[in-house]
Amino acid sequence: QVQLVESGGGLVQAGGSLRLSCAASTNIFRFTSMAWYRQAPGNQRELVAALTRGGSTNYADSVKGRFTISRNTANNQVYLQMDSLKPEDTAVYYCKAREGVAVESPVYWGQGTQVTVSS
Repeated sequence: QVQLVESGGGLVQAGGSLRLSCAASTNIFRFTSMAWYRQAPGNQRELVAALTRGGSTNYADSVKGRFTISRNTANNQVYLQMDSLKPEDTAVYYCKAREGVAVESPVYWGQGTQVTVSS
């Protein structure tokens, strides 16, 4: 079974930076895409950043220019570098991996890591 484990969350002041890591239990080239989502209290889970197997990226408008998704294929890890953090970035951040091209293709989720940004 595929396992994804997030780390790197914590408490940071507005304007600060954090780097989240997602460690996969398998070769990340098996996935068509990997992504970071977040969920704040009372809100739906939303896409933050995505990275395809071919290296293309996609970001939510709210984080463009501030967040960067990247990978280390040798270590099977995906990262989310978060700069210029704002209080509205406070949420639980989840790593997601997807196989295949169909909507029903397998999807895997990590357990999440808390990011709290103080004003």
